[in-house]
This record gives sequence, structure tokens and C-alpha cells, in this order.
Amino acid sequence: MAAYIRDAPFGQLVRLLTKNKYFQYPEEKPDFKLPEPWVKLMNGVEVQPDEKIEQPSFSQSTDEESAALSHTSTLNTTSSTEAGVEAQEKDEIERVKSTPIVPVRTKEGAILVDWYYTDDVENPHNWSNSKRAMMTTLICLYTFVVYTTSAIYTSSLAGVMEEFNVSTLVGTLGLSLYVLGYGIGPLVFSPLSEIPIIGRNPVYIITMFLFVIISIPTAFVGNFPGLLVLRFLQGFFGSPCLASGGASIGDMYSLISLPYAMMAWVSAAYCGPALGPLLSGFAVPVKGWRWSLYESIWASAPVFILMLLFLPETSSATILLRRAQRLRKVFNDNRFMSQSEIDQRNMRLSDVAIDALVKPLEITIKDPAVLFVQVYTAIIYGIYYSFFEVFPLVYPVDYGMSLGEVGLVFLCILVACILGVISYALYIHFWMNPRIVRFGFPAQEARLLPALPASFGPTIGLFLFAWTARASIHWIAPTIGITIYGATVFIVMQCVFVYIPLTYPRYAASLFAANDFFRSALACGSVLFAHPLFGNLGVAKGVSLLGGLSVIGIIGIWLLYFYGARLRALSKFAVSE
Repeated sequence: MAAYIRDAPFGQLVRLLTKNKYFQYPEEKPDFKLPEPWVKLMNGVEVQPDEKIEQPSFSQSTDEESAALSHTSTLNTTSSTEAGVEAQEKDEIERVKSTPIVPVRTKEGAILVDWYYTDDVENPHNWSNSKRAMMTTLICLYTFVVYTTSAIYTSSLAGVMEEFNVSTLVGTLGLSLYVLGYGIGPLVFSPLSEIPIIGRNPVYIITMFLFVIISIPTAFVGNFPGLLVLRFLQGFFGSPCLASGGASIGDMYSLISLPYAMMAWVSAAYCGPALGPLLSGFAVPVKGWRWSLYESIWASAPVFILMLLFLPETSSATILLRRAQRLRKVFNDNRFMSQSEIDQRNMRLSDVAIDALVKPLEITIKDPAVLFVQVYTAIIYGIYYSFFEVFPLVYPVDYGMSLGEVGLVFLCILVACILGVISYALYIHFWMNPRIVRFGFPAQEARLLPALPASFGPTIGLFLFAWTARASIHWIAPTIGITIYGATVFIVMQCVFVYIPLTYPRYAASLFAANDFFRSALACGSVLFAHPLFGNLGVAKGVSLLGGLSVIGIIGIWLLYFYGARLRALSKFAVSE
């Protein structure tokens, strides 16, 4: 438990205030001894690396330290050779043996800091299953709270309109600006988390602290412009988990296990907007519209405390950089350097930051496959948010449901998510992983296979809802349409969210940030145009229009599956790299 706290923000703060007296790392303890290959290299004795010992696990190819392991044999994520799986199996055996990893001396004489042993406990891929599960749960809770805070406002819309004397369209800005905020935020925060000298945790903790603090005046604000500004800031500072969360999970899991872990994160992000109205639907009519905003404080503050105490750094590049700093201090030897320090030693921090901020946009513009994914998911997400705006126009009007009962209808999204998780998990367990074992890792477009049949589901679900949502037909019929829509959209989004980090693993968080911006920008507009859309066309025609637009998704995912590799081959960014 001490190691958990040591690596968390609280432990790092204690170390800073006590000058590393408490929560020490192994290098800082009197009985620490470097592995023998490291000692020989320090004494000028050349050590020939044993390729069998050094073979890194395939899962590390998703880490930013892949460049630091250039002296070893790495596995290409797009290869489908049986040798790749054999290499991974051999490495698993070596990790059990706890074999020292031979470090590398650069041409300039620097000793490249690496993991000490094949089962080095500092390597996130070597963490115990319980530790990884705990960290994944924290990230999912963080993500769920931020997403839930967006839609929890919808139950308060009527109260906001009455107190501040604004129209429905203007009142909806409290939701749409929050969505816009968490679309813009990752463009700033997620690339910063890719900079090794910063890492993921400082970004998480500082922004989540501000999120909690800003949530307090948001619940008590006395004027409408102030409410809008604070809601935007809430979304802005809550945003890092929406992009970096997926990258953090990728830091810990191998590519075989990654889809399972990503399912948990996508489920948290997916169910948040749907369950928000349920959490506040019964309380707001009794306690007033501010009650939903109180709930966001009660939910976010405990999550922040848990993150402060237990969430460790997961970026391998950052972990190795800090290890290099400790080794230099302990041994008074400046030859110890991490790969990221070598790569960026001639760059100013401002140059590094600009590179991190520009890179996701550069990739998006220069890589047709990535651009295609960004636009495609934006359309899906825009329809998703627009669709939810129709619920209050159907269930209270046609079926006489109260605000709380309408919130209960959103439970079908949770049911849909469970169905999607079960379907996708069965596919991974019985189809994808056995084929990986037999034939090796396929091209990343193979990850889109479940999305091919699932892409028809949103259109079917939307049209079923559109033409059964009327008083003469039982409420269960349109609700089944919602469930079909929700389950299939989940599978499509899950496939896309696994596809994104496989394209450019090093910039996973930045690519998620760009994707989040595209999605959130369109969702922000969708929330605003949904009410005029349904007001002018009616529920049946309005939802049918959304169903027609979802056909773009069918065409899009099939084109990406068959032509994604060809699009990636046209990438100017990939060529320049």
C-alpha cells in the first residue's frame, strides 16, 4: 500500500515537502544495488545484450518508451506473423524468471535508463492484476463523474428557465457549453500529458481539483451568464479523462487485454450522459433545480480524494525519466539518461509543448484514415446527443410520465451497454484472441469487424423509435428501439476507440483529444438544434432524419474496414515519420 501512495500525487507531494525522506524509491535506500550489467557498464565494461533476455513484450509497443528499447527486437502492431505471438510467449516466461535487462550505452556515452528486470514492478505492464483493476476503476469513476455532470443538468432545465426567465434554447446552453468545454480541454491538457517531464498525473490532479472547486459556485450562482461561464469551465477542467483516460489504460495493458479494459472505460463514458437524468430526475422536482448541481459536487469530491491518494503515474516515458533523475543524484553520474531526455535535450520546453499540441492536428490533417474516424465518430456522437433531447417530448406527453420516470427510461441505455459489453467480450474471447494466438496480430482494421453488422443497428433503432413513439403504441416499443440503438452504437464506438491508439500508439492521448474535440463540437451544436428540429418536424420525422443520417455510419465503417489500410498508406504524416 505504501508503494501505491508513493506513486500517487499525495505521495509525490510528501516526497517534495520532505525532500524525499518519506516514500522513498529503491534507488534512494541504503541497501540498493544496481543489477550487475548496469554496474559493469558504469565501470566501462562493455556488456553484450542478450536478445532472448531483452525481448520486450508486445504490449510495450503501445508505450512511449518504445524508442528507448530500440536495441531490442520489437513487434510491429500491423504484422500477422506467428513469430510475434511466440516472441510474446517467450517474454512472458522471461518475466517470470526475473532476468536483468542489459542497458544500452549511446554513442555519446550516456547509459540509457531502462527497466532493471523483465518483471520490474515499476513497469505498468508488470503491475498485478488487482493493481491494474484498481487503477482502471479509478479512471472509469473519474470519467463517469465528468460525463454524468454534463447530462445531470437536463433535469434542472425547467427550473433554470423559470428562475432566469430564458427560453428553452437559451437554457440548453448550460448543457451545450459544458459539452463544448470538454471538447476543447483535451486539445490543451492531453498533449501536455504526453510530455515525459510532465506526465499524466499532474494534469489529472490539477484539473480535477479545479473541477471540484468550480462545481461549488456553479451550484450557487445567482445569474444566468455566470452559470454558463461556470458550466463551460466545469467541462473544460473535467476534460482530461475523456482523452487521456484511454491512453492511461493503454499504458497498463497488453494489446490482447486492452479491449477488455477499454470496454470498462467506454462504458463509463457511454453511460454517463444517459444516467445523469436518472440521478437527478426524482430529486429536482422536490428539492429544486440546484440539486442536480449539488450532486455533481458530492460525486466529484470523493473521486478526487481517491485519485489524490492512489492514482499512480502510468506513462512509462515519465517513469523512466524520473528513474534517470534519481540514478544521477544517487550515483552522482550524469551519464544516466532516459530516452525522452535524449530526444528532447536540444528542445526548449515551449518547443516540446508546441510539438505536443500541434501533433494531433497534424496527424488528423495528414492521415486520411484518422480524419475519416474523427468525422465519423463526430456524426455518431452528434446523433447520440440529439436523440436524447427527444425523450422529454415523448414519454411525459404521450405516456404521462413524470420527470423521474423519464429518467428511468434512460436505464435502457445501461441495459444496452451491458448487451454491447457481453457481445463484444464474446467476440474478443472466442474469435479475435484465438486467431491472434494462431496467426499473430492482424492489421488494425480487423478490430473494426464487429462494427460492420453493428453499424446497421443505430438506423434500425432510430426508425423503430420514430414510428412507434405515440400514445396508441405501448411505451415498451420505442424503448426497445432505444436499446437496439444504444447497444449497437456502443459496439461501434468500442471498435473505433481501440482502432485509434493502434494507428499512432505514441500519440494515443493526443489523438483521443482530437477525436473528443470533433465529437464534442458537433454534440454541442446538436443539443442546440435538436429542439428546433423536433419542434418543426415533429418526433417521427425528426428522429427519422437522424436515422437517415446514421446511414452515413453504415457506409463509413464499411469503407474504413476495406480501405483503411490504403488510406493509412496515403498518410503524409506516416511518410514524414
